[in-house]
Amino acid sequence: MIIDSLDNAHLYHGLGPRFVKAFEYLQQTDFSTLEKGKYEIEGNTIFAIVNEYQTVDPAGEQMEAHKKYIDVQYVAKGEEQIGHDFLNGQTPSRAYDGDADYMLFGERPAFFSRLAQHQFAIFFPSDLHMPNLTAGVQQPVKKVVIKISVA
Repeated sequence: MIIDSLDNAHLYHGLGPRFVKAFEYLQQTDFSTLEKGKYEIEGNTIFAIVNEYQTVDPAGEQMEAHKKYIDVQYVAKGEEQIGHDFLNGQTPSRAYDGDADYMLFGERPAFFSRLAQHQFAIFFPSDLHMPNLTAGVQQPVKKVVIKISVA
């Protein structure tokens, strides 16, 4: 996992051309005008999901992991906390759903990080994550999740 500011996106271009495209999309798009929904960047290989929500208490949440896609989670507006950990053989509380590309885990996160506006987190298939959490007080967040295919 990687957590940083969009100002430092150039440092991660070495992860490959798909990351370059994802970061260019984040840097060049005015998210204040985009509605919630899915936006293709490069077919099913790279796409964005724009969402708006109120942050939630971590008590009722579970960590998730993916197999087919890497998440680049970018906070366009607001601030949230994200719980995270390493996937090290834990047993899923909800089995992997290949169509939705996720599985859930009941363990509590080992780490919590705060994502402020214009910051991002990258979660690889080896990372567990619990996004959308309240950072201090509940607040509205607009987040863009770029999905990058691992294949």
